[in-house]
Parts: sequence; C-alpha cells; structure tokens
Amino acid sequence: MHPPPPAAAMDFSQNSLFGYVEDLQELTIIERPVRRSLKTPEEIERLTVDEDLSDIERAVYLLSAGQDIQGTSVIANLPFLMRQNPTETLRRVLPKVREALHVAGVEMQLTAAVSFLTILQDESVSIHAYTHSFLQVILLHLEHRDTGVSNAWLETLLSVIEVLPKETLRHEILNPLVSKAQLSQTVQSRLVSCKILGKLTNKFDAHTIKREILPLVKSLCQDVEYEVRSCMCRQLENIAQGIGTELTKSVVLPELIELSRDEGSSVRLAAFETLVNLLDIFDTDDRSQTILPLVKSFCEKSFKADESILISLSFHLGKLCHGLYGIFTPDQHLRFLEFYKKLCTLGLQQENGHSENQIPPQILEQEKKYISVRKNCAYNFPAMIVFVDPKNFHLELYSTFFCLCHDPEVPVRYTIAICFYEVSKLLNSGVYLIHKELITLLQDESLEVLDALIDHLPEILELMSTGGESSVQENKLSSLPDLIPALTTAEQRAAASLKWRTHEKLLQKYACLPHVISSDQIYYRFLQRMFTIMMTNVSSKLVMNFVCLIFYWNRLRFLDTCEFIIEIFSKSFFCKYFFLPAIELTHDPVANVRMKLCYLLPKVKSTLKIPADKHLLQQLEMCVRKLLCQEKDKDVLAIVKRVSITLSFFFQKKFYEKDLLDQEKEREELLLLEMEQLEKEKQQNDGRPMSDKMFEKKRRDTKTTTQSLPKNIPISVPGPSSVTPSTSKEIKKSKLIRSQSFNNQAFHAKYGNLEKCASKSSTTGYTASVSGLGKTSVLSLTDDSFRTRNASSVPPSFSPNTTLPSTSRGTGNSLDPKSSGSKDTQPRKATLKSRKSNP
Repeated sequence: MHPPPPAAAMDFSQNSLFGYVEDLQELTIIERPVRRSLKTPEEIERLTVDEDLSDIERAVYLLSAGQDIQGTSVIANLPFLMRQNPTETLRRVLPKVREALHVAGVEMQLTAAVSFLTILQDESVSIHAYTHSFLQVILLHLEHRDTGVSNAWLETLLSVIEVLPKETLRHEILNPLVSKAQLSQTVQSRLVSCKILGKLTNKFDAHTIKREILPLVKSLCQDVEYEVRSCMCRQLENIAQGIGTELTKSVVLPELIELSRDEGSSVRLAAFETLVNLLDIFDTDDRSQTILPLVKSFCEKSFKADESILISLSFHLGKLCHGLYGIFTPDQHLRFLEFYKKLCTLGLQQENGHSENQIPPQILEQEKKYISVRKNCAYNFPAMIVFVDPKNFHLELYSTFFCLCHDPEVPVRYTIAICFYEVSKLLNSGVYLIHKELITLLQDESLEVLDALIDHLPEILELMSTGGESSVQENKLSSLPDLIPALTTAEQRAAASLKWRTHEKLLQKYACLPHVISSDQIYYRFLQRMFTIMMTNVSSKLVMNFVCLIFYWNRLRFLDTCEFIIEIFSKSFFCKYFFLPAIELTHDPVANVRMKLCYLLPKVKSTLKIPADKHLLQQLEMCVRKLLCQEKDKDVLAIVKRVSITLSFFFQKKFYEKDLLDQEKEREELLLLEMEQLEKEKQQNDGRPMSDKMFEKKRRDTKTTTQSLPKNIPISVPGPSSVTPSTSKEIKKSKLIRSQSFNNQAFHAKYGNLEKCASKSSTTGYTASVSGLGKTSVLSLTDDSFRTRNASSVPPSFSPNTTLPSTSRGTGNSLDPKSSGSKDTQPRKATLKSRKSNP
C-alpha cells in the first residue's frame, strides 16, 4: 500500500487520487476474508435457542448441547443466576458447569475463576453452602497445565481462605498441603503451596504455625529449584507478621541470611527485599550486627550483578535509609550517600557514538534499566534529604537534585516533579535553594512533567513566597524574577497542545496567584491572558458545541446564548465572535431555528455601528432578502415580513441609553487590550520582563500624572482629527489611568446626561417614512451618535479612539458643544434643527 501523505502536503491531483483509489481497492481485498468468515444458516440454526425457555433451562441446555462460546457465556452469567435463583442454580446449573470445566479451554476456565470469585464477593450464598458447592472445584483446577489458568484459580482460593473457618481450612487445605509441598510433586504444585502457606499463617495460632506450617516453610526454602526458593522467600514477610518477633528472629532471620547468599540472583534479590520490608520488626542489635553487613555486601556486589538488582536496590533505598537511620557510622553514612549519588547518574556518562537506529538491542535494554534506576532514585530523593538532614542539602544533595531535574529522560524528570512538593516542605526555610529548578520544570519541554508539577503548584508557590530568611512577602517575590514568565509560558504551551486537561488544571491552579504575587503583577501579566482565553476558547466552543451540531435544539440554545451575550457584553464583542455564526442560521433546515432567529434579528442589528460595520449590515440585509424571497414556511415568512419592518425603525432614542452602556463595556475591554499592547512594547524595548520595582515605579508615575491632570480633560478624544501619528506611549498611559480613576464618576455622569437627553428629546417628535420592505430612509439622533465615536480609519472592533458621551470630571451635559469641545457635535446640532423644522 502507498504510505498516507502528511496532512499539510495532501495532493488532490488526478494522479494522487488514482493512488488513493488503489489503496481503497487493496483495503477491500484485505476485508474479503472477513466476509467469508460469517456464520452460515446451518450454524446460525445450531446457535438459536427457544425464546420460551427460562434462564435456568436455557443455561442447562447451552451447557449440555451448546457450543463452547455459549457455555462460556452461561458461566460468565453465573453470578446473575445465583442472585436470581440460587437454589435452582446450585441444583441444576452448577453440576453442568463442573462437567463442562473438565474439558474446557483456557477462556472458559478463566471465566469460571472470575465468576466463582464474584459469587463469593456478592455473598449470594452462605459460607457453608459455598464451601460445599465451589471449594472442591477450585482446588481441583489449581494445578492446571496452563500457568495463567492456575494463577487465576489460586487468586480465587486465596480470597476464599480469608472467609473460611479454621476447621475447614485445616481439613480442606492445610492437611492436603503437606503432601503437595513434597519434592515428589511438580514445581507448579510446590509454587502453589508456597503462596497458600503465606496466606494460612494469619489464620492459625502461633503453636499451630510452629508445629505444622514452619516445617513446610523450611523445606520449601531449601528446595532444589530456585523458583520455589525465591517464591517461598517472598512469603516469609507474611509468615513473620503471623508468628511474632521471637519466632521471626529464631526461624525466619536465619533462613533470610542463608537465602541472601544463594547462588540464584533472583533468590538473593527476594531475600534483600524481604529484609528491607522486615526492618521494623528487628531490634537495633539485629540491624547493626546482622542486617547492615548484608546490605553493605549487597550494595558492593550490585554493580557487578544483573541490572535488575540495581533497579530493586534503587527502589528500596528510601525505606532502607529510614530503617537503618542512626546505625551508620560517619564513614558508612558517607559511603552510602556516595553510592546513591552514583546511582542518580548511572548511564549518563556513557557515550556510545552511535545513532539511535544503530544501537545494539542489548545496549538499548541496558539503557532502559539505567533509566529505571535513576527514576527510582528520584522517587527516593525526599527520603535522602531526611538521611543527610535538610541543613546539609546544599552541600550534599543540591548537585544531585540539579542532575535529576535536568535528566535527559522524561520519566526521571516526571518523577522528580511529583516529589518537588515534598522536597520543598522538607527544606522549609531553605526552599529558596531550588527556585531555579522550579523554573526549569515549569519550562520543561514535556507536558507530562508540567502536569506532574502543577498538582501541588499552589502549595509550592506558597512555600516559595513565605519561606527563606525574611517573612516579608514583597522581599520574597523579588527573589523570583523568572517565575511569572515561566508560568505564562507554561500556560501558553499547554494551550497550544492537545492536552486540554493539563491546560484546564493549570488554569485552576492560577487561583492561588493572589496569595503569592502582587495585584499589579496579576493585572499586567495574567488578566489580559485570562480575558483572551475567555474570548477565544469560550466563543469558539459555543459556536462548535451549538451551531455545528446536528441536533436543532443545540442551535436554539445558541440563539438563547446570543441574546444573553448581547445584553452582557459590548457590541464589538458580539460582532467579532457571534454575529456571522448567528445570521448563518437563516439557512438552517429547521423552521423553528429560522423562526427564532427572525425574532432575534432586531437585537442582532442593534449591535452594529454604522458606518464601521457597514459590511456586516450588508450581509444581514442579504440574509433577510433571501428569507423574503425563498422562505417556504408560511409562519417563518410572516415573521420575516413583520421583523423586516421593525428592522427599519430600530434606531430609536431608547437605544441611545443602551449605546452609552455599551460604550462603558467596550471601554473596559479596550482598557485590557491597551494594557496588553503597552506590556508588549515594554518587553520589546527592554528585552526582559518587567520587575516588581518597575511595576511600582509605573504605578507611582501614573498616580502623579492623574493628580496633575486638570478636571476638564476628557477621557478620550473624539473624532479622527484628534488622533495624530505622533501620539506617544505617555498619552496612552495617561488615558488608561484616567479611565481607571474616572470610572465611577463618568458612569454616574452618563445617567445624568441620559435624563437631560430624554427631557430634551421628548419635546420633539420624530417620524420616519417607509417605502416598501427593502427601501427605507431613516434619520435619527442615534445615527449621528454612532458617527461621532467611529473613525473611518479605525477598525470596528475595540477601536482605540472610541468616544464616550460623558468624558470629563464634571457633570456637564455631553450634548453641549461648549462643555465637550468636540467638533463632531456641530453637525449633530444642525441635524436637530433640521428635524425640528420638518415635523
């Protein structure tokens, strides 16, 4: 087959299309044998069962005369039959199950083991009934020739042992186990006996264990097969917990010491891991005189042995350090620490000189084991901090921590990222030592590392902001100059990836920022990004999740959402993200959707700003004309005709009040965009992120500028003539600060102006003539108001020169040309006069 072309280089030429056809033909050929494997009518007839049969009768029939797949289905359904009718199931179905299991294949055996365990867990029958009906079946198949089947039945038996009474355990399991554990039995039988013995020790008293179980344990520890010795060695931990400290020291410890010197590496490894897990049982003398020499010898020989021993040793280092803490001499302590450091860099010093494709398989396998060793070292790093004392971290372990954070393999960095919070807690006041490593992990190229780090990011940042020599938060924040750029970079990388869960988690963790950084830093560095995410992601998801789905009620909900967006957000916001998707629904195949859109059209048109949005108005008019000409549903057509008349009269004075509110919304959105632009210019000029001192200086400067401004300076200068190419960044800053300072005063002044406008306009009536549905001549006050705040050279959305009706500190009327000083108000006055002269 031809290899599939990359998505960015797809060729739709004739030759390429013929290649695709050949690929499809080859796929068709591959699928043909699958079609031939369908059941024939005769086979379907044999698989058909009378529908009038009850569940019990159907199960008996399928187990007796059905095929294997049908019998497996009945056994899988056995727990349901036991819950529904346990008596009949035990009497009629279970005997058939026993017969079927004698000749059953692997799949039916595995299904039966799971079903028997489920019946036990469901407690469908009493323990006595379960023992009488199911236990013998389980014991019978423990030594199945297939290892997987044998292990499945063994897991079921180990769960049954937990609930069986002592007498049943003694007669049904322990007594037969004496013969099953003999050397004359198969290896599989002796392995099963080891695991059963480990489970039985918790069910009997110490006297019974010493007399009947421990002799079998010693015999299996001396078995001729290393698999049996290793298996029994791993069960010594359970046996030690069942027999107590005294018997463990006198019986189990000597066996462990002998097994730790075994010729088989797997046996020595099992003995070492068992010793580490039993450290809490032994007293100080046993640890220092017996266990410590064994551990020392094991560590010295580990580099000469198989790498799997190094993997186990590195994994148990933390528990080993905890169990032997206080026993090491200074020399032993230092040697053990050097051994850990050597494991942390294992495999990093080797240079093979080959490309990845030329590395021999055995070298690749060895490198994978080395990666596992370093990963385990990263997992145990918090325990090693306790081992050396956090006060000695910088001297003893910082270089090792640095290597683990910069390890070339992702699993190692992922593990150290998980442990970063524990490391921070242990260092306490010395947490400032790992600031750089936090930045490194935040900027890691793998999002898996970032995902692991941000699980405890709020706690880490809080420790970073409050730890150290000083308790003053401002001083602590100044020591993290790269933290905020690293956080923003991490968010942008997560947003650009396909791992949206990581991005969502990081955004949720940003809720901790008010507790660790200043409000100025949040405002200048994060607020604009959050606003952008809300506008882009939320808007696009609304369109994707509602407009693009096949269910019409999703599109109805989208129109409901548009109505709320028009009321809450500015007109520019709606026009930028929702206007076109909304009017596209005029072509919707469902009449109810088109009808709902027609009712919404007046509000949709009210979001337009003329002449800036003239192209959108043309598209809206085109959609309405298509509806008038092509609509076939009579109800929709009637509504379109009524609404088209309303669309001609929608510029009324009541919309002027809404327009003032919209300017307030747009001013807030504009403020955020200008803040972002100032930040970008600042970074381009300086080439570095803005520090806390620069933020504070900027805040003081802007406050000084605000205090020195005269009271009659407007917030923004209306009209295109007031904007010159020489406008500087200082003017932008002043405008932003004035917008913040005058927010409340300007907003209240607008409502005072509204009342004056309403009283002034109420004395004059306005009429508009409508000639036909498509030709309308409208003349209104709001048309001019739109004209005064839109320049022909400014983009329609988030224009930086948007004019506010009330722009000064005073409460003067915005319609008065003397108070506003705007040239654009003169044509408006002429318009009023012309209207008064033409009632």
